[in-house]
Amino acid sequence: MKETASIHISMRFLRVWQRNFTVYRQTWKISFLPPLLEPLFYLLAFGVGLSVLVGTIDYGGSEISYTSFIAPALLAINIMNNAFYENMYGSFVRMYYQKTFDAMMATPLSLAEIITGEIVWGATKSVMAATIMLGVISAFGLIQYPEGLLIVPLAFIGGIAFGSMGMVFTGIVPNIELFNLPIFLFITPMFLFSGTFFPVENLPLWAQNLAVLLPLTHLVNLTRSLSLGVFNTSLLTGIVYLIIMCLVLFPLAIHTMHRRLIK
Repeated sequence: MKETASIHISMRFLRVWQRNFTVYRQTWKISFLPPLLEPLFYLLAFGVGLSVLVGTIDYGGSEISYTSFIAPALLAINIMNNAFYENMYGSFVRMYYQKTFDAMMATPLSLAEIITGEIVWGATKSVMAATIMLGVISAFGLIQYPEGLLIVPLAFIGGIAFGSMGMVFTGIVPNIELFNLPIFLFITPMFLFSGTFFPVENLPLWAQNLAVLLPLTHLVNLTRSLSLGVFNTSLLTGIVYLIIMCLVLFPLAIHTMHRRLIK
């Protein structure tokens, strides 16, 4: 076993990705359904039902339908959820219950390569889910092209960021029952107050300032801007925020997992 948390990563991390992809292929038909049906349910519940009550939303100086407002947010939420839960619950199960990490650490793979492969796999699931949802939402005419195609690479960046966050919790949370805490303290507030179902501007000033600190706020702004073909300086701010998030949380994830696994 390694005694120091080395950040040196070779292309061998792709073997970890390949292993997870091979397992995924055995259940892909079931895994395919949530990103396909989830946007339909949300669009029917909020886009059709609630849209009648809300009417239009002012965004970027233009009036858009409530359905057009929430559809990109659903994409952002799906990007966050797929990476975060894969690298929290999925990675924890492989590490603690299936002992997959123990088996991989008996090979030439370093711990950093194992964790990198896991996080990249989580980001890949975000890309796959976002691509499926993009197709569904596009069928309703809610995505502006070609700008909307940029959501696919954005899903990978967001997947790395939120996957790294999920892996950090895998490294510090002692047992699977306590995963409710990061979900309650981080994921649920972001789900509700990141400009997903209503504009951040509708919140009190202190809540607006707090929302700017939430990573999902920036991901929602990016997906919404790309979906509607609206470009402004906030796009650069959002991209920089997500990249910094990746640069901070990715090595932190390796460090926390090293402390947990290397005795």
